[in-house]
Amino acid sequence: MISFYATHQSPSLPLPPHLALYKMSHDTLPPLSESRIVLGVGGVGVDFLAAVPSYPKPDEKIRTTSLKVEGGGNTGNALTCTARLGLNTRVISKIANDTQGRAILEVLRDDGIDTSFLVVSEEGNSPFTYIIVDNETKTRTCIFTPGYPLMMPDDLSQSSLSSALDGARIVYFDVRWPETALVVAQEAARKNIPILIDSERKREGLDDLIPLADYAVCSVKFPQAWTEAASVPSALVSMLLKLPKLKFAIVTLGEDGCIMLERSKDEIPDVEEMDVDSLLGSLKQRKNDSTAIPTSVSSPVTKLRANGIGTVCGRLLVGTAEKVPPEELLDTTGAGDSFVGAVLYAICTNMPPEKMLPFAAQVAAICCRALGARAGLPHRTDARLASFLA
Repeated sequence: MISFYATHQSPSLPLPPHLALYKMSHDTLPPLSESRIVLGVGGVGVDFLAAVPSYPKPDEKIRTTSLKVEGGGNTGNALTCTARLGLNTRVISKIANDTQGRAILEVLRDDGIDTSFLVVSEEGNSPFTYIIVDNETKTRTCIFTPGYPLMMPDDLSQSSLSSALDGARIVYFDVRWPETALVVAQEAARKNIPILIDSERKREGLDDLIPLADYAVCSVKFPQAWTEAASVPSALVSMLLKLPKLKFAIVTLGEDGCIMLERSKDEIPDVEEMDVDSLLGSLKQRKNDSTAIPTSVSSPVTKLRANGIGTVCGRLLVGTAEKVPPEELLDTTGAGDSFVGAVLYAICTNMPPEKMLPFAAQVAAICCRALGARAGLPHRTDARLASFLA
């Protein structure tokens, strides 16, 4: 068996001066709820990360500045994040019994993730991704090779499905293995277990899965691509109208933070409607971009109107992101997965949205300070999370 390795890595950066002397212990943290099992359904894999001075031109030969092999996959990364934050995690996915597959199992288990429901094929290949990290532009380019054979519903027995869902507080889907994912989602919905969908892009099977979702975390391009609305805020209104089960939808914006539309449980008959695009503009004027720590601002609960689409009752929130200094920003690989992992933690611990958005942004910013999707993921006792967990 090979182990994941790293060469030529930059040393870990010290904590900021105001945190250097602060150390959290388990005794100083609030207790976690007993109901904190997260089941993740989707992709796990291996990431081959090569950092280079700048992205190569066609037919050019260049040298890496650092090289790393690390666990990857949206679900693998998000569950690793939630596990390090103290939640109990289980994974449903499929790998092959190859060198990479055995390494995938090893690192998941090292982070305490329950792999009892992970299917291992004696043939085929495990998923893997080549990632080129551009040190100049701080971007990454991913070349993904899917696993084979594909995971199908017959790979998961009814007894295994029942065991995987037993006691789960929430089920997370990255929309990989769509046929199997739909079977799990339908059973979770039947058992009234909340569902979070990672809507990174339009994928096969997403249109069947997303109507079952209680929560959605989206990339910046997804809401408009899926709804054909003219703006992101209007697209969020459209999503909540199209998906009556959806409690909230979040759009991640990288260094620009995030936008969230939360549905109100109660109708408010005597409130004037507000144009959702105009409301977003006013919230952006109120947000504080000068502070190093992520923050959020929110509108009151009101009737939010998207022209030509309709009206929903709810509130709009805008979250900021930490401005990571250029010398500390190493790699954005997995930043979205870490944000999702933190949102899963926030839901399981009943964290209010005003606190959840800055917390998730902080976790993502910490992740970006190391090469790879998992190396920088913080544990619950990390001093940089103290103000969010106190």
